[in-house]
Amino acid sequence: MPNDPRPEAKPRSITFYVILGAALFAVIQSFRLLSPILLSFLLVMLISMAFNPVISRIGASCGGRKSATGLIVGMIVVVVALTGWAVFGPMKDSVVKLSAQLPAYWERFQKPLIKMEQQAELSEEKLQAEVTTEMSLSAAQEGHHEAARQIAKKAPAEPAKQSGSLRSSLSEMFQGVLGRFTTMAFNVAQILVVLVTVFFGAVFTLMNPRPIFRGIFSLVPERHHEKTLIIVQRIGKFVPRWVGTTLLGMVTIGLLVFLLMWPIFGLMDALVLGLIAFILEAVPFLGPILSAVPAILLALGQGGMTPLWVLLVYIAVQALENNVITPFIMAHGMKMHPLAVIFSMLLCVAAFGVLGVLVAAPLVAVVNIIHDELYRKRFLPT
Repeated sequence: MPNDPRPEAKPRSITFYVILGAALFAVIQSFRLLSPILLSFLLVMLISMAFNPVISRIGASCGGRKSATGLIVGMIVVVVALTGWAVFGPMKDSVVKLSAQLPAYWERFQKPLIKMEQQAELSEEKLQAEVTTEMSLSAAQEGHHEAARQIAKKAPAEPAKQSGSLRSSLSEMFQGVLGRFTTMAFNVAQILVVLVTVFFGAVFTLMNPRPIFRGIFSLVPERHHEKTLIIVQRIGKFVPRWVGTTLLGMVTIGLLVFLLMWPIFGLMDALVLGLIAFILEAVPFLGPILSAVPAILLALGQGGMTPLWVLLVYIAVQALENNVITPFIMAHGMKMHPLAVIFSMLLCVAAFGVLGVLVAAPLVAVVNIIHDELYRKRFLPT
C-alpha cells in the first residue's frame, strides 16, 4: 500500500537485546528472594477474590465492607481459639504422662544398647586376638621369628581401642537430628511470617479493594482495559469455586481423621483431632504433619502399641490425600485433569516452596483463562 500512514518498524539494536538478556538474568537470579513476596501477593489476591462475594453480600446488609470483614475475621478467630482451647486440656494431660514415663522409657532403651555395646567390645577383642595370632604365625612361617615374637608380645599390651560406642553414635545422630530440626524450625518461622502477612494483607484488601485493582489496571495500556476487565471477571468467578473445592477437601480429611481416631481415643478426642485436621488441611504438606502431632502425643500418653497404630493411620491418610483425594476433588470441582493438578503442585513447590501448593491449582486455571482470552480466541477460533 503506497499510502500506508503507519511508520515502518525499526529493527532492534544489539544493545536492546543485551539489556533485555541482562534483565532476564537478574530476575532469574533474584527469583529466590522475590518468590515469597510474589507468593504472598498471589495469595492475598486469591483470598480477597474468594471472600469478595460473601463480603459484598454481608456488607450490603450490615453497614459496609469494613463491618463485614470484621465479622468474618472475628468468626475465624473464634473458631481457631475454640479449637486451641479444646486441644489444650488433653495435650496437657498427655505431656504430663509422657514426661513421667520418659525416664523409664530411656532406661529400657539404654539396657539393650549397653548389652550390644559390650558384645561388640568382646567380639572386637576376639577378632583382634585372632588377627594377631594369624600375623604372628604368618611371620614365623616366613622365617621372621623376631617379628613374630614382637607381634605376640605387643598384642596383650595394646588392647583394642574403641572408635566410638553405640551410645555416642546415637548421641551424634540426635545432634544431627537437632540441627535439622533447627533448620526446619527456621523454615516454619518463614512460612508463619508469610501466612501472617497474607492474613493481614487479605483483611485490608477486603476492606477496600479498589486501590489494588486500580493499580493493576494502571499497569495495562488503556486500549487493553476491556480485555483485562474480562480476564479479571473470569478469574473472580473461578476463585470462589476453588475455595469451595478446598473446603470440601478440608471437610473430607477432617471427617476421615475423626472416623479413624474414634475407635482409638473415643468420641470427644477424635472430634477434636478431626477439627484440628480440618483446620490445618488449609496448610499444605506442613498442615497434615502438624495435625498428627497432637494425636501422637495422646497415643504416647496411653502407651503400648497405640503410637504405632496412630502413626500408621496418619501416614495412610497423608498418602490417600496426596494421591487420591486432593487431585480428584480439585479436578472435579475446577474441571481440570488430575495429572495437571499433580504437575502444577510439583512446579509450584519447586518455584515457591511448600506453600506453593496453595496457589498450584488456581494458577493453572488462571493461566488457562489468560491463554483462552489472549491466544485461543484470537489465533485458534475454531
